Amino acid sequence: MKPQDDKSSREARRNFLKTGALAGSSLLAAGSIVGRAHASENGQIRVGVVGCGGRGKGALTNALDANPDVHIVALADLFADRLHETVVSFSKHKKYSERFDATAENCYDGFDCCEKMIAENKLDAIILASPPHYRPDHLEAAINAGLHVFCEKPVATDPVGVRRVRAACELADKKGLNIVSGLCWRYDAGVRATVEQVMNGAIGDIVTTQADYLTGPVWTKSKQPGESEMEYQCRNWYYYTWLSGDHVLEQFIHSLDKAIWIRGDVPPAKAYGTGGRELRDDLTQGNIFDHFSICYEWADGTRTFATTRQYRGCMNQTEDFIFGSEGTSKLLAHTIDGPKPWQFKGDKISMYVQEHKELYEAIQGKRPRINNGGYMCDSTLMGILGREVCYSGQEISWEQVVNSPQDLRPAKYEFADEYAPPSEVPHPGRYRMPLA
Repeated sequence: MKPQDDKSSREARRNFLKTGALAGSSLLAAGSIVGRAHASENGQIRVGVVGCGGRGKGALTNALDANPDVHIVALADLFADRLHETVVSFSKHKKYSERFDATAENCYDGFDCCEKMIAENKLDAIILASPPHYRPDHLEAAINAGLHVFCEKPVATDPVGVRRVRAACELADKKGLNIVSGLCWRYDAGVRATVEQVMNGAIGDIVTTQADYLTGPVWTKSKQPGESEMEYQCRNWYYYTWLSGDHVLEQFIHSLDKAIWIRGDVPPAKAYGTGGRELRDDLTQGNIFDHFSICYEWADGTRTFATTRQYRGCMNQTEDFIFGSEGTSKLLAHTIDGPKPWQFKGDKISMYVQEHKELYEAIQGKRPRINNGGYMCDSTLMGILGREVCYSGQEISWEQVVNSPQDLRPAKYEFADEYAPPSEVPHPGRYRMPLA
């Protein structure tokens, strides 16, 4: 995003810790090796982090665990209090403080925080972990600056954003940069091995799959006195479609990513579905749905029946079932049943650490260059497609969602009530996705 103001001046950053006032797609086919692109002369990999919420701090930790050469040198977040909390926590951490070099001097807040961090710091790589809406802006800025990227999922909340991300990923290829996606199951040893078995014919031809992500609700934030509607929506971002994409995209994308992965990253031809908002509280839970049931259909006639919901006090299940002509598989259980039974018995390592490990090894030239851009864009589009068929009650094709002019950006990025996007709940049968 373009700068809107100068709230995060160097002097303000210098003071905020002193006062305490702000507390509170896959490997490239060519398999080329790139030797230590942009790595510092002393061997350090200088990393900046955008987004200091739970996922951002988790990714920061994963990066430090993944490679001893990683140093966190700068932070960016929309809100200064998030920066303060992160600096205080990690600068005193027994395990991480020696490689956590970020201070108030190199912390940046505001809607243009990412651009300011990149402009004022010498970085080798960047972790993008802000709410999904901002990902296209941040990824474009990172690739234009020649940085390697760890990019959390999803990569956008609308098709216009996905197209921007795809173009940035193509530019990354031309620049020899690495992009690793936060679609972490692709870096899980057991799931990788199970997918390999399925793709090698262990259960015959895929007939249909079932993706269940049945959970309870996540966190909510109450509106604070004096807080504008725009600031409130940004702090309670999960519950606004323009910021999160709805939970069918923000959370369920993991299941949809596995559905497309086992089909060789070929996207579905179309989808239809149903969904709604049964239990959400209008006061704190924005305009997103709380349940979705979607049928994705591929050109070969195979289908994925995908169901997700966020209800309290109900049976929970997260699993991906694959039904083949000669057997079945449970991806997260790492099992195959049928004439060729199989169970993964290898070492279980953290997929959250593994994705960072492979990124930084690629930066150091220890493994082939990585660009996960293709599948992270397509899996994001699968989530958008699922959202839109349920919001509208209409069948929508893959080509229609790929080419849709839908753009959820607000008129202006500023903390004022008039710039907060409307938060009406979509009504199936009346709502329509904009189509080209």
